[in-house]
Amino acid sequence: MVTVIVIVAGPEGLRGHLTRWMVEVQAGVFVGNPGRRIRDHLWQILAERIGSGQVVMIEPAQTEQGWAVRTAGTDRWAPVDFDGVTLVARRRLQKH
Repeated sequence: MVTVIVIVAGPEGLRGHLTRWMVEVQAGVFVGNPGRRIRDHLWQILAERIGSGQVVMIEPAQTEQGWAVRTAGTDRWAPVDFDGVTLVARRRLQKH
C-alpha cells in the first residue's frame, strides 16, 4: 500500500520538500512508498511547519482497514476510532 499526503494552504517550500520523497500527482496531493522512518520524519516536519494550513497523511497500518490517518493544522478533520474502524469527524461550527 502507498502513502498519500494532502496539503491545503501550506507554507512555501513544504511541497518542494515532499517531492524529495514522493510524487506530486496533483497540486498538494503526494503519493509514494516511503519507509516508516521516512514517514515519521516527514510527519514531524509537516506538523511543525503547516502553520494555518492543513495536512493529512494516509499510511499503511496493521488495522482492520489496512491504513491509518494523521492530521495537523487548523480547522482539520479528526480521525476517530469506532470499534477498530477509523471514521472522520469534523468540528462543529458554533451557531450564533
